[in-house]
Amino acid sequence: MAPLTRYYCAASLDGYIAESDDSLDWLTGYEGSFEGADSDEKQAGYESFYKGIGALVMGSVTYEWVLAHVEQWPYPDMPVWVLSSRELPQPEGNEVPVRVVDAQVADLIDELLGAAADRDLWIVGGGNVASQFADSGLLDRLEITLVPVVLGSGKPLFGGPLRRPMQLLGARTFSSGMVGLSYEVRPAS
Repeated sequence: MAPLTRYYCAASLDGYIAESDDSLDWLTGYEGSFEGADSDEKQAGYESFYKGIGALVMGSVTYEWVLAHVEQWPYPDMPVWVLSSRELPQPEGNEVPVRVVDAQVADLIDELLGAAADRDLWIVGGGNVASQFADSGLLDRLEITLVPVVLGSGKPLFGGPLRRPMQLLGARTFSSGMVGLSYEVRPAS
């Protein structure tokens, strides 16, 4: 089976992945609950997802946020590409250098999927990067965890309209009150 490109992220109910100032306090400080959940938080969550990932791609805002807010680089042995026209610092203690490139995703896709080998490519964020993959017909899956928070404004899930049909693959409720949705993004008709 060929590797998939997967946009895996959390979003507010109104479709934002970060506040206007790039803050994620709405997500990291969330303390909801749901006693009737059909999945608990550990069942096929992030760890299971990450085991299937062979390479990552993200935008410069996401990259700089991780460098500024996460104590230790979370992907030390994973090939990572950052889409940016600027020079950016390398994370400390990283085993595999982060590649900062000024390129279109259609020009990079073979290299990205080649690095992922028999695993998938994770589009970490943000919405503009995910839109570049979708606009190029290169987005296979949208996997979103909806957090029952309404932000009113912020950084949207996508940088523009997604003009490709989607097929729901699954939905799960979590004991936190969050809902996981998985969609296959189909070719434009």
